[in-house]
Amino acid sequence: MAWPHFLPLFFGGAFLANAVPHLVAGMLGRPFQTPFAKPPGQGLSSSTVNVLWGFFNLAVAYVLLCRVGTFAPSDTADIITSAAGAFVISVFAARHFGRFHGGNVQERP
Repeated sequence: MAWPHFLPLFFGGAFLANAVPHLVAGMLGRPFQTPFAKPPGQGLSSSTVNVLWGFFNLAVAYVLLCRVGTFAPSDTADIITSAAGAFVISVFAARHFGRFHGGNVQERP
């Protein structure tokens, strides 16, 4: 299969994974970083903004996975591609937001 088939699946997985922390933070009533905070990606947004941002990410993931792409849960290549997108955004988020929440702790010898 040609690589353009996998592009929306990769980004669909990324948007799906990105929805999780925003929805969880928002549903717990906690502020969390969003692109709408001041400064963007560093400041905190309200829990309501996080729920809205999380649902927007879910909607984009749905469109990319089910409408633009042809995601087949029984196709291993589709699963791996979507999981790769989720993995990449998850590692990026862990590194980026870890500096704000204590997740990038360096061990000293």
